[in-house]
Amino acid sequence: MIQGWYTGASGMIAQQVRLDAISNNLANVDTDGYKRDTAVHKAFAQLLLRRFNDDGVRLNPFGSSDLAPVIGKLGTGVENNELYTQFEQGSLKETQSDLDVALDGKGFIAIQTPNGERYTRNGAFAIGKEGYLETIDGYPVLGENGTLKVKANNFRVDKDGGVWVNQDLQNDPFRLVSPESNTWDHPVKLDTLKIVDFDKDRFLAKQGNSLWADTPESGTASIMKAGSRPKVVQGFVEASNVNPVLEMVNMIDVNRAYEANQKSIQSEDSMLNKLINEVVRV
Repeated sequence: MIQGWYTGASGMIAQQVRLDAISNNLANVDTDGYKRDTAVHKAFAQLLLRRFNDDGVRLNPFGSSDLAPVIGKLGTGVENNELYTQFEQGSLKETQSDLDVALDGKGFIAIQTPNGERYTRNGAFAIGKEGYLETIDGYPVLGENGTLKVKANNFRVDKDGGVWVNQDLQNDPFRLVSPESNTWDHPVKLDTLKIVDFDKDRFLAKQGNSLWADTPESGTASIMKAGSRPKVVQGFVEASNVNPVLEMVNMIDVNRAYEANQKSIQSEDSMLNKLINEVVRV
């Protein structure tokens, strides 16, 4: 009976981890580039049960038979195995801002932070005080050759991630000839967005603020080559891949599973109380 308490308690703890993951998903349903988490659990080792009073081997004309046959297996509960991030593509939302870019396909944009290079799917960018393209938290966006210095509404990003500026003949390398027609005098390629991938992206570590860091398990970042790169769409951002309806259904399922484990502990407690106070007395 004591074992039943531990089994039920481990189930309650597992459901609490699932609930935390679901709550975090719902809290970030409107966070651009957010990827939903799923709690993955595994069972503890099961106990093999045999008949206790019989032991040994009985011989017969056809061979032998076990006097203590296997009755079955007894589960000992579950434990949290990992918090798995699902990198499914989110829908693209149009913002009509030249500062926003979205990746349509697998990959990450490299970002420079005080703690080293980090990676994001959130393409809602801004221009910092010094003219560099940055995240909304002030971290510079990286090209393959370094940081990107641009001017608002005077740079373009093509579908392969190439960053282009206009270099005219009047000492203003960023001036558009005609904003209405969106024509340029002399387009010059400034750099290419540093878009990377990993051997095992499922093992990337979340850092908060829509950033990921590589780990020994995920492998180091490698720049994606032409042909395998995702399509880069300017003027759009990628929405989170959280489905609020599905998460609410999962939350109901978690609450019911939690209550079931709770009731199993109450039943175990009731049986133990009966054993001690009634059966032992007799």
